[in-house]
Amino acid sequence: MRVLIKNGIVVNADGQARQDVLIESGHIRQVAPAINPELPCETLDAEGCYVMPGGIDVHTHFNIDVGIARSCDDFFTGTRAAACGGTTTIIDHMGFGPAGCKLRHQLEVYHGYAAHKAVIDYSFHGVIQHINHAILDEIPMMVEEGISSFKLYLTYQFKLNDDEVLQALRRLKDAGALTTVHPENDAAIARKRAEFIASGKTAPMYHALSRPLECEAEAIARMINLAHLSGDAPLYIVHLSNGLGLDYLRLARAQHQPVWVETCPQYLLLDERSYQAEDALKFILSPPLRNVREQDKLWCGIADGAVDVVATDHCTFSMEQRQRLSGGDFSRCPNGLPGVENRLLLLFSHGVMSGRISPERFVALTSANPAKLFGLWPHKGQIAPGADGDIVIIDPRRTTTIRHENLHDNADYSPWEGMVCQGEIRQTLSRGNTVFRDGKFTGSPGQGRYLRRKPFKHPVP
Repeated sequence: MRVLIKNGIVVNADGQARQDVLIESGHIRQVAPAINPELPCETLDAEGCYVMPGGIDVHTHFNIDVGIARSCDDFFTGTRAAACGGTTTIIDHMGFGPAGCKLRHQLEVYHGYAAHKAVIDYSFHGVIQHINHAILDEIPMMVEEGISSFKLYLTYQFKLNDDEVLQALRRLKDAGALTTVHPENDAAIARKRAEFIASGKTAPMYHALSRPLECEAEAIARMINLAHLSGDAPLYIVHLSNGLGLDYLRLARAQHQPVWVETCPQYLLLDERSYQAEDALKFILSPPLRNVREQDKLWCGIADGAVDVVATDHCTFSMEQRQRLSGGDFSRCPNGLPGVENRLLLLFSHGVMSGRISPERFVALTSANPAKLFGLWPHKGQIAPGADGDIVIIDPRRTTTIRHENLHDNADYSPWEGMVCQGEIRQTLSRGNTVFRDGKFTGSPGQGRYLRRKPFKHPVP
């Protein structure tokens, strides 16, 4: 199959130009100012539109079981929503397995979840929920199977202590893997939660008050220091929500420490006032939403290069689930927000169209940097000969009003309901196949491939 995209503005992280793009057999064959193919092909006119690499969302939670509930998006509905929002690759953070299970246990489970369901290409992050010699010995074998990043938690059921973190960091570095971490101070959170609950303060606002930004920032600083003690093991901070944590990351980078950070649209565009709304249960996630001052600090990091990636942490529990399980008590409400379909358009509208960032910086945050950090470059993250034919076409002249009734996930609400975005996702191609066009999903389950990712390599600036 051949596809020719004509007359668009092709944008990569290192520049943009008015060019045509020819895709053959799932790969980009040619990028040039004017392409006249010798053989018949489908022609797409992208006049007035940006033609960009398909988005890479490196932080999703599809089909995750959190003990009290299972998220309502599986690998079909989740990747369908991603495709309809211009994302062509996801890397899913696998949930915890049974206590004491082998490291590869969850990999086998998740292969079962995703096979024959995923609409777009996918991979997984390993999850380390306890440390012993057997677990550490499994890490190199997992890297050989294409799992080149692993997640540690400093809170929740299977949190690791500092000694366990040090052991993990060292072995992951030696094996060619990137350590990702959910950083929150578990002891401080547990103390504050217990005090609020004992006082009968269980409204959604107390979820945010029980997890103040200092709990997140302290854990970020601790992880940075532990990574340095581990021979400067490469470290990636997930879902940053505050400026103090970003300050610690800037300090580490000033010392040339290999540390990277992602944030999410909810921390850029939503704030703690959501917890005062009648439907406040919809906004419970961890870390919680912060105030507008923290938003401004994150936008500064987006603009000046301190933030490397914008992902989503898509983890969907319906409002029905939240109400039934919690009865309005934040401590019994499952955590997480939907958003995999809205990431690109939200950042395009509030970043590019507002003048905060360039189109090139947008591509870096949503596609190129994720590809480089997580072993997918150069086949993903760029529009260049030899790369996969993963493309999103965005029309900046149109506007989109986000309505859940028009979205493609399996939730029963959107945190972005009614938000007006400047721009429209016009078409998404995954390896040259159109999976979304003009508001309609056109893909099918099983089209997505499992991606064996390369060992971690420090990306070239």
